[in-house]
Order: sequence, then C-alpha cells, then structure tokens
Amino acid sequence: MSGSSENRCIRLEVVSGRNIQLPSQRIPAGICTFINVDSRRRWKSAIGILSSDRSVAWGNAVTLSAHASPVLSVEIRASYEADRMLGSGAVISKLQISWDELFNHGDDPFDLSFPPVHGVHSYLTLKAVVVHACDDLGDALSESLENCDIARDTDAGHVQFAEYVTSETVSHLNAALQHFQLVVDQCPLSHPDRAAALTNLALARLTAHIRNDLQDIDTTTSLFCDALALQGTYLRSIIAGPNGVDYVISRCDDLPKDASDEGICHRRIVLELCHLGHQLRPRALDRLSSVLRSRFMQYGNIDDLDEGIQFRREAVSLCLKEHPDRSGYLNNLALSLNIRFNHQGKPDDIDEAISLHEEALRLRTVGHECRDSSLDNLGGAIIARFHDRGDIDDITRAISLFREALTLRPPGHPNRDFTLNNIALALQKRYDELDVSEDLNEAIDRYRESLRIRRLDHPERNRVLCSLSSALCSRFMQTQKNGDVEEAITLCQEALASLPSLHPDRYFSYTQLRKAYLCRYRVQHNLLDLFLTIELFRVASRYPTQGFPSRITGAIYWARLAEVYQHKSALEAYQTCFELFNSHVMTRSSIISRREAASAFRGAQSLPVDAASCAIRRSNLRHAVELAEQGRGQQWSLASRLKTPVEDLESANPTLSRDYLELSKRVSNAAQNSATITDRAAADLAATEYRRLTRQWEAAVAEIRNIQAFSRFLLPPSYEDLQAAARHGPVIILIASRYSCSAIIVPTSREPINVSLPSITLADLMILKDRFTRAIQQASQMNPGETRTDLIVLLRIVWDEIMLPIVNALDNVLKIKRRSRIWLCPTAAFTSIPLHAANPFPTKANRSKEPCLEDLYVCSYTPTLSALVRSRQLMKRRITPSFVAIGQGQPGAGKGKALSAVDSELELVHTLVPATANRTTVSGDSATRAGALQALEDNTWVHLACHGKQDPTQPYNSHFVMRDEHLTLLDIMDRDIPHAEFAFLSACHTAVGDKETPDEVIHLAAGLQFSGFKSVVARCGRSMMLSQNTLLKLSTNICSIRRRKVSWTARRRPGHSTVLHTP
Repeated sequence: MSGSSENRCIRLEVVSGRNIQLPSQRIPAGICTFINVDSRRRWKSAIGILSSDRSVAWGNAVTLSAHASPVLSVEIRASYEADRMLGSGAVISKLQISWDELFNHGDDPFDLSFPPVHGVHSYLTLKAVVVHACDDLGDALSESLENCDIARDTDAGHVQFAEYVTSETVSHLNAALQHFQLVVDQCPLSHPDRAAALTNLALARLTAHIRNDLQDIDTTTSLFCDALALQGTYLRSIIAGPNGVDYVISRCDDLPKDASDEGICHRRIVLELCHLGHQLRPRALDRLSSVLRSRFMQYGNIDDLDEGIQFRREAVSLCLKEHPDRSGYLNNLALSLNIRFNHQGKPDDIDEAISLHEEALRLRTVGHECRDSSLDNLGGAIIARFHDRGDIDDITRAISLFREALTLRPPGHPNRDFTLNNIALALQKRYDELDVSEDLNEAIDRYRESLRIRRLDHPERNRVLCSLSSALCSRFMQTQKNGDVEEAITLCQEALASLPSLHPDRYFSYTQLRKAYLCRYRVQHNLLDLFLTIELFRVASRYPTQGFPSRITGAIYWARLAEVYQHKSALEAYQTCFELFNSHVMTRSSIISRREAASAFRGAQSLPVDAASCAIRRSNLRHAVELAEQGRGQQWSLASRLKTPVEDLESANPTLSRDYLELSKRVSNAAQNSATITDRAAADLAATEYRRLTRQWEAAVAEIRNIQAFSRFLLPPSYEDLQAAARHGPVIILIASRYSCSAIIVPTSREPINVSLPSITLADLMILKDRFTRAIQQASQMNPGETRTDLIVLLRIVWDEIMLPIVNALDNVLKIKRRSRIWLCPTAAFTSIPLHAANPFPTKANRSKEPCLEDLYVCSYTPTLSALVRSRQLMKRRITPSFVAIGQGQPGAGKGKALSAVDSELELVHTLVPATANRTTVSGDSATRAGALQALEDNTWVHLACHGKQDPTQPYNSHFVMRDEHLTLLDIMDRDIPHAEFAFLSACHTAVGDKETPDEVIHLAAGLQFSGFKSVVARCGRSMMLSQNTLLKLSTNICSIRRRKVSWTARRRPGHSTVLHTP
C-alpha cells in the first residue's frame, strides 16, 4: 500500500491468536478482540474458544475509516460468560498501532505482538486490505460504550482481580470481591445474568482461599452450588469445553484437603466430571479419598475410610505398572489400609498394606525422589504388624528401613523429623522386648532431635511429645530419676494443650499421660497418681474417635491393674471391656470374623471368669452371675440376636415386629453373603452395606425398647432373667479364675450362694485337666476287667476338692432332695473335667460304698444359663414327634476310616424306637451333607452316628463327616429348627471346646442346641460305637419323653457323652 492514510478505508481481518496467557490464570468461556473505533464506539469480534495450545481462531473482519482516529487501540479480552457478556471481559493484553503500520504490511497476513503476560508474548494474526468505499463498519458488529452499572462493576472487578493475582496484594482482592458482590446484588434470582455474577464472585473467593487470603470456604461453596443450580452457567459451559474438565480438576487440586461436607461435595463433583477412561480420574479418586480420610480422622466414621479405600483401589487398578503415578497410589492405598487396621484390627488389612508398600518401594528404585517416603511408610506398617503379632524380626527390619530412609533425608530435609521419630519409636519397641539400654537412650536422643526441627505449630508435634514422654517413663522405671517422669508428665500436658476437644490424637495423649502417672505411683506410692491413672483409663476407654481395638486393650489393662492394686474400679473396668467387645464384634458381619475379633486380644479369654471372681470377692453374687453370662455367651448371644422370637412383640405392635423381622432377615442375608466373598474390594463394599443395615436394625431395636414392656429387649440378661434357668433345679456355675476358684449356686427362688473352693487354684485345674486327658486315653486302651487306678485317683480329687463343698451346700443350705435335677455350668478349665463323675470311692475299712455325685443328683450340663432359658421358650409349641437315625460308616476318600458298626447301631436304634413314632433312617449314599441337613430340619429327635471332628484353630469349621461334603458347625447354625427336641451324637469330639475361647463352648453339640435342639448328648473324646445296654437306656428315655412323664435324661461317663442341658 502507498500514499497517505487520510480518507482511506481498510478491511481488517482478525484471523487468529496464539500464546494467549491470562493474568488471573482463570479459564475463560472464550476470547474476543476489541478494536476501539472512536471515543464512543468499539468493535468486538466473536467469542472464540481457547484451545489447549493457548490458541484461538476467529476469522472476523471489520471495515474501518482512517479518519476516525489517528491510531487503533487493540485489546485481547477474556469472556467469562458463555453467551452474552456482563461487561467487556477481563483485559488480557492491549496495544496501539498506527494506520501507517497497518498499511505497510501489504495484503499478506502479519503477526501483531502484545506486551508479555507472565513472561509470554501473545500474538494476533491480522490481515489488512485497503478498500475504496467505506461503509462505516458495514455489516460488522458494533457496540456502544454504555454506562451500565453491572458492566462497569464487572469490568472493575476483573481489573482488580488481575492485579491481585499479579501482585498478591490483598487490597486488590478486597476491591475485586466488593465489585463482584455489587454485581450479584444487582442480579436478583430471576435475572438472566445471576449465574455468571455468582460464578465471578465464587472463583475469585476460591483463588483467595487457595492462597490462604480468605478462610471462609463455606460461603464460596454455597456460591458455587447456587451457580451450578442455574442452567446455562459459565461453570457448565467451561466444563463442556474441550479443556474444561482438566481446568476444573487442576484448580480443585490446589484446594486444601478440606474435610467439610461441602469440600467433599466439591471433590465428588470433580470425580463425576472424570468419566471412566479420563486421564485425570485416578487423581480425582485419590484426592477425594484424601479428604474422606481426613474426615474419618476427625470424626471416626469408618464408612468414610472404607469409601476412600474403595476409591484408592480403583485408582491403583487404573494405573498399570508402567504408569508414573502408580507407586504414589499404591502408597496412599497402603496408608489407608494401615489406618483401618489400627482402627479395626483386621489382620488382612496390615498384610495387604505391607504388600502394597513393598510393591511401591520396588517401583521407587534407588535415586527415585520418593524412595525415602516408601522406606518410611513400609517401616511404619511393619511396626504395626509387630504390635499385632509380636515378631521381633519385624522390629529389626523396620529399624533397617528407617535408617536407610534417614540417609535420604539429611539435615535440612523437610521430612527428616518424621524419620527420626519413626526410628525412635522402633528402637523403643525393641528396648521393651529386649531390654537393651542403648536402644532406649538412642530413642530418646532421636525424639529430641525430631522435636528440635519440628516447628511449634506442626499438626503432629503432639505425637512426638507423647512418644518422648513414653521413652522417658521407661528410663525412669530403670533409673528412678525423678527428672525423667516429671518431664514426661509435662510433655503430655503440653500435647493435650495443643489439641482441640475430641481431636483423635487426644486419645494417645491420655494413654501416655496415664503411663507417666502410673510410673510415678509405682515408685513414689502417691495415691493421687493412682487416682489420676484410673481416671485417665476411664476417659480413654470412652473416647469416641478412637477405634475399638485400642480401647479394648486399654480396658483390659485397666482391669488387670485394678486387680493388682485392689482398686474399687475393677468391676467397672470389666464391664467396660464387655461393652467394648460387644460393640467391636458387632462390626464384623460373619460369625467367623466375630470369633477372630474376640480372640485377637491377649488376656481376653479369661475376662468372664475374672470378672465373676472379682464380683464374688466383693460379695456381689448377682453381678457375678450377670458378668459370667455376659462374657461367656457373647458369640452365641450375637448370633442368636437375629433369631430372637418376637411373638409377644407381634401382639403389642405388629408393624414394629414385622419391620424388625424384615431387617433381621436382611442383616442375616448380608452376613451370609459377605462370608463367601474373597475379593478384598468386594468385601469392603459388603462390610459397608452390612454396617448400613446394622444401623437400621439397631434403630429398630431402640424403638422396640421404647415400649415399656420391652425395655430390656436384647440387652444382657439381668439376674432375675437368668434365675429362670433354675426353675426345675439349681444351676451351679463353676468359676476358674487366676484370682480365685469358686462356685455360684443359682437356686430356684432365693439369692445366689457362693461356695468357695480354697484348696484348688487355676494352675491346679490345668494340671488336673491334663492328667484326665492322659488317664482317659490310657483307660480306653485297657481291658474291661482292669482297674482304672489313675482315673479313680483323679475322680476322687474332683469329689474332695470341688464337688463335695458344693454337695454340702445343696444338702445343708438349700435342702435339695436326693435324685433331684441339677445343672452344671463349668467355665475355663472346669469345662474339660468330668465333674458329674466325681466319686469318693470306697475308703472305709469294710470297703462299703459311699454315694457318688450321680447317686445323689441327676446331673446335666448347660453352656450358659441363657441357653437353658432359651430352650424352654422355644418349647411353647409342640408338634408330632418324629425320629431319624443318620449314619455314615463309609465316608468319602480321605475323610477317615470306615466305621463298620454304624449300620448295626442304626438298626438297633431303629428297633428300639416305639412303633407308634414316625421313624426314618438316612445312611449310605443318602447320608450326604444336604441329606443330613434336611433330616435335621424335618425331625424332632435325631440319632447321628459318624466321624466327628473338632477344628482346634477354627471351631466353626468343626464337622460331621458325610459321604460327599462335611456337615459343618456353620451349616448347622444357619438352620432354625424351633421344633427340634433331642439329639444324640454318637460321634467323637462333638463336645470339645475352643482353645482360644474356652468359655464360649463353641462345638458341634452347642451348634445343634443353638439351631433349636432342646437337649443334646455329645462326646468329649474319641468315640466307640454304643453298646446294646446304652441303647436300651436311650430307648427307655425316648419312651419316657414320648409319654411326657419325665424329661430326657442321659448320664455322661468320663470320655463318653455329656448332656448339654435338658429342660
């Protein structure tokens, strides 16, 4: 082009832009170009979408007259509204260009460079063509520079906000927020621009919150929610854009780990935006899991932690081995599993956590920037496993890992204090095990170094304070230097002072302060320290945000300590143990997992008898009966909750009864389904669903208890409830505790009677039990005519030291008539001793026979008083009696040797059953698992002859051997047979208890009784086929029960059979 620019027109095409950088780093709805025509008019291009490479395409053109102004003012602006703009948008960059400069470029496209933003120049590609006719903008877009308050305040807000982002000056932020708020105020609910106004204000506040210049995230969240609720909003438009999701996620990733409901809601929205297959979905899953874990740490709701673990499992599954972020997701999942292990004590969690940490460490080879974290975290998980299993090799390995991590965290490293604390913790644990003073001294030095470099406001400083306090207490007990224990107390008090009420870490501060007071009491014997120790036991045991395992361990320690120092809180401690145990095992869905949970605590097996002994020694016999029952019957009570008859409730409130039964069925089904799941992720989901249903079930139970007549529905039975077990004769509970051995006689109507057994201790009973095992085994191999000398000696001891004092009380105090029925309810070591066979044997010179226990009374056994009460409740309705003999003498391959006498035994039993009775036989190929179960359900009386096997490690897997599959204790417990009456188990090991929970009486005979059988005859030892004489006695009893003249009676001989209970 040549010549003067005056009186000439130019057609200017805005082709495209590139390197578009926004001062506020906020993603816009689009980018537009403004060209000022004169002082009152300006031209605006269409709004173009900013692509991922920071470029924009327009292709808009405008015809301009050179005489309008000496220079052109060109601006690049960001639009934050998808359709119409509230104002002119935020200025990204601007410059002025003369007409001559435009003319000099000729007709070819050229680039116009703008001043840099964040160090980057933006460019517009323009094309200028001289035209000879100027139509004053022709058909181009034009816009008046209106004096509109909404537009003016919006533009002013964008300007101030851009200044804030650049300068970080809070005054600019405040000005921006003020302008944006004015716009919102001018846009009522029905205003078309309200959504855009809310979004501008919300995004400005969000940026300020990320920079810690604004703390109120709740208001910001509310603004976002209001904006999203409106159709056509800016937020929805940018999300729909090609880079919108990435932008939203990247901005939310900068948010603090806000564990509020609103913060978690934001993270859930982000996850919804990241559809399956989106590259950022793993990160969104991980971030949401982090805030859920934070909320769990604050409030202790296990559902939050479980949901977070589910999300982290998905994140790991989406990242293959070559994915650069896989090690991080593995690490985070392992940390969450470790936390859940500490809270719930599930062994599988810590095993999986260690496996995941090991995989992460393999991916983080030497030189990896995060290897130090993996070393540290793996060591921490191994320490947690040591606490559970006590393998000293775990401590050694953890120390090695921590020392390697410390070499990667030299002085000045931001995480060095964590590793120092971890090394100290491991060294202290090793000192506790091996008593090596060098370990303890190094631990104290490491703790102190960690404290020196950890800032005063560090959120986990309190943990180091408590750990150092613990180490100082250990050294105080070694050296008795008062300075150590005084410092230990001060450190714990400092830790508590730094924590708000109900902070989860206060629990650990309480436990360590308790340790400090107890150490000082043991040396200085100041009763105030013992008082403070007990009070801290109380506080810690009730701390709501701490998991049950830690609280149970603390409560057990409390009970033991109260016994040692004869403190009056001992009974309270035992009661607390039982309540915590009950709450803990109820979180487990399956019967097997409940037993595992109950048996995981060292020293817990003897709590029921120790609690009863404590109550006896305090002359509170009623409470002793209640405690023994509550502790010993826990597993059966929990299992029977869902089978509790509700006939009375149905009469009082049919709707509530129906709802309760439906919920009980759903909880039971959920428990059964979860028991078959092997996949960890599926098991977590099933556990969450089980807890949800359990909470509904518990709410229904609470509603039932609001009815006056049902105020104790499913609560532990009171003494008055339990005394009903003695309706037809006294029940004798034999207590075998480390503190005392005694018997409590529960009579029919009066107060319970204590019978002290001073000449025998728990250690004596353990020896006696072992001697009986050997003597019975030896006697089974002797000829019928040989004298069982060892057995005679042992039965005389049982008579003299155990049963004779009880017989004296029955005879002299209660005046019980001879040949009356009594029930024996043995505990602990008493369960393995044939109490009913106690016999003085001839001792007089004339060899005259003195009466033995079986000559004096008819003895039966009951596992608990509740079992006896429950059996009578189930007998309200009777049906026509039927008898089945089940026998399997030819089990499948590998299931035991053939039992040649089974068929003849069944034939003999069959001939002895009265001809008027409905009688069947199931044997041979018909005696399968399914066939036996069906026979149990269809008949009132059962005779079962086959191999029986008690599983010593998992009693619920104990079984009868059938032709195809084992008939297990779990199979039997799943059945509800309320019309069943009597079962005779001609099989070995059907009444052998559980080694881990001996007071729970978990065996096959108890399982039959639980499923509905009122009376069960079972065998403690190895079975021999029944003699004809025994079968004749059995036939007599069958006839007697059929005639309803007397109840079922069967006597137990050493090593043979036992009646669990008889109504």
